[in-house]
Amino acid sequence: MNRNILLFLVVIVALLSGCTMAPKYTRPSSPVPAEWPTGAAYTETKKESPVPAVPELPWREFITDERLRKVVETSLSSNRDLRLAVLNVDKARALYGIQRASLLPAVNATGSMYKERVPADLSSTGAANITEKYSVTGGVSAWEIDFFGRIQSLKDEAWEQYIATDQDRRSAEIMLISAVASTYYALAADRENLKLAAATLEAQETTYKLIQKRHDVGLVSALPLRQAQSQVEAARGSVARYTQLVAQDENALNLLAGSPLPPELLPESLAGLSPPRDISSGLSSEPLLKRPDVLAAEHRLKASHANIGAARAAFFPRISLSTAIGTASADLSGLFRAGSATWSFAPQIVMPIFDARTWSAYEVTKVAREMAVAQYEKAIQTAFREVADSLAVRGTVEQQIAAQQSLVEAVAETYRLSNARYEKGIDSYLSVLDAQRSLYSAEQGLIALRLARFASLVTLYKVLGGGV
Repeated sequence: MNRNILLFLVVIVALLSGCTMAPKYTRPSSPVPAEWPTGAAYTETKKESPVPAVPELPWREFITDERLRKVVETSLSSNRDLRLAVLNVDKARALYGIQRASLLPAVNATGSMYKERVPADLSSTGAANITEKYSVTGGVSAWEIDFFGRIQSLKDEAWEQYIATDQDRRSAEIMLISAVASTYYALAADRENLKLAAATLEAQETTYKLIQKRHDVGLVSALPLRQAQSQVEAARGSVARYTQLVAQDENALNLLAGSPLPPELLPESLAGLSPPRDISSGLSSEPLLKRPDVLAAEHRLKASHANIGAARAAFFPRISLSTAIGTASADLSGLFRAGSATWSFAPQIVMPIFDARTWSAYEVTKVAREMAVAQYEKAIQTAFREVADSLAVRGTVEQQIAAQQSLVEAVAETYRLSNARYEKGIDSYLSVLDAQRSLYSAEQGLIALRLARFASLVTLYKVLGGGV
């Protein structure tokens, strides 16, 4: 009899391992165009070049600056947000293991002792007596036999949630790499702006001292002196502002890295950095489907399908089995003697007749699936918009830099001529002030555009699902 029970259990597990009532999954059609947008802003993105596609390019090859690589490596090993993402994956894996184990019976061993005194007026013999019972059993308690795939569907849902969480971890890694690179470049740009502001302040102070000497001997009025002073104070304010920004950039970089960074790893200026490697977006928008956040949304959509299977199975009977094999005796010494064997076999079936909650739960799972579809499609649309924006920046930033460089050169010449005319007494100092302000603003704009060129490559790498 024992062998028959064991064989019965093995056959049931084998037959029910793949049963499920979940609807067949079909990937929703992509709600974005098959190709990237075209137009004047995207002319540079359509050039054929030997640069690699993003999914094929690890970040260590994309980031070419050696110091920045070390900062990224530190961040990947010490950043607390990424550590939480990894722990969430471990948690999801453990939850999947719990749900998968529900398909198998839980075998327990139990030892018990029962002792009772029966008074004389309750005893069948008319005399008080003491009853003893000792038993040792091993078996399965209330194991649900998954005929209709309820547990299998819940296991599939847990699996998809686990995979989605792992994709969230990948997405967190890519976000961290891009955030570290962007902050690093911003620090370099702000340090360059600080040097520019300090040089401007030094030049303004020199000019102010010269005008003050002229004013002291009566060669110029008080107006040019006060105008020069206003430029000195404005430059001093710029130095203070960029000093603040540099400190904040360093704080942000230390937070991303998870620990204070040594000064030798920090950049001095954008000009001293090796730019990121050029990358290709390709012509098709299909790679968006492989972005970690899009894959995570798709796996959660699959999980909602599996949840529907579990809700459907709730309309059908639940069959559970309890069985035990062991030995029992009235004496402890007689537990393992011949003839003391005992066994029990107790199958149970629960047939749902009426439970309004079951129908409501089923409706909830269907609505949850529609929500998951909308979230998946929104993830694709967001990804497409992010890539299109990055391509627009990439397609125009070089033209903006070239135009800004020409502007800096033209304004610098204007400043030189205005200063010469003022020194010869041909023009007022107001023209010099205007030229100085224009030159400083143009030089700041050039630094900002060079930063935008670096940042656009990092952003494009991120939004295309850069390899990790």
